[in-house]
Amino acid sequence: MITSTTTATEPKAFDTVEELSAGLADQGYLIDDELAVVVHLATLLDRPLLLEGPAGVGKTELAKSLAVAAGRELIRLQCYEGLDEARALYEWDYARQLLHVQMLRDRISGELAVESSLAGASKALARTDVGVYTEDFLVPRPLLAAITSTVPTVLLVDEIDRTDEAMEAVMLEVLAERQVTVPELGTFVARSVPWVILTSNDTRELSPALKRRCLHFQVDYPDAERECRIVAVRAPAVEKSVIERVVGLARDLRELPLRKSPSIAEVIDAARAAAHLGDGGQDATHRRVLLSLLVKFGSDLDIARRSIETAAVQSNVQSSEPAGSGTSSAFGLGRARSAERAQRR
Repeated sequence: MITSTTTATEPKAFDTVEELSAGLADQGYLIDDELAVVVHLATLLDRPLLLEGPAGVGKTELAKSLAVAAGRELIRLQCYEGLDEARALYEWDYARQLLHVQMLRDRISGELAVESSLAGASKALARTDVGVYTEDFLVPRPLLAAITSTVPTVLLVDEIDRTDEAMEAVMLEVLAERQVTVPELGTFVARSVPWVILTSNDTRELSPALKRRCLHFQVDYPDAERECRIVAVRAPAVEKSVIERVVGLARDLRELPLRKSPSIAEVIDAARAAAHLGDGGQDATHRRVLLSLLVKFGSDLDIARRSIETAAVQSNVQSSEPAGSGTSSAFGLGRARSAERAQRR
């Protein structure tokens, strides 16, 4: 899907960083203090904000929550390989244009019939305004939709690193000038300046021209305490001890050389699942299920299981704990590593 919108309520501005953080918290988004300052500056300076970082750290969710908190309409451009101008900026409704021309065909034929030569008829046709290049036949795509919107918007350009540099160049006019030029009609200037948020998962280096036009922030996974708070907000029915175990497991998995580390959303799902399993997910079968919720590639799952088994064996040997103890469990991976590091010291 290329675009998605949310219905805006009464738009509001954030006078302070604290107001912005509180507004996002009301939407269940607990923002890092430094990121809150940068987002606030982006709204005050009307500058695009580029958020780079691994997938699953809350970049897209920030734009969604900001739109709701500020009472703005969300317009989303989901980027992908092969995205072109027609899908990002605008395109013409060729079917309606053709139908319009067909409706005028008899009239046009009558006017051309008086011409004595083909060249004369061609020139007369060129002078005839059939009215197919008007706003009536223009189909706005996300970038033009954000520019022409009469209500305040948040424009989310999601995963821009999945496009190529040619597509980045297309976006520069929107980012720098807040306008879109349609050769047949002229330039559309923003009626209500959108807040622009771009996200990148660091799959490729973005062009200097794009970065120069944006405020920038590198988003990383939250620390353990804040991640537990995030999960508790999104999964309030889950016990604190279960949340802490699942968050601990996810943080240990992120230290492994995985193709995809567990995202915050996946940690929330795993915590909810653990709460439904009765034992908090500590049964061997349940642990494997939770691990599958956090790790999504077969090769990653093999690495994670081997790491857990190795940590459990080493911990059991060093501490003489029985194999079925908490340290040997998947949730005990962090404790096993801590015991190993302490033993080496």
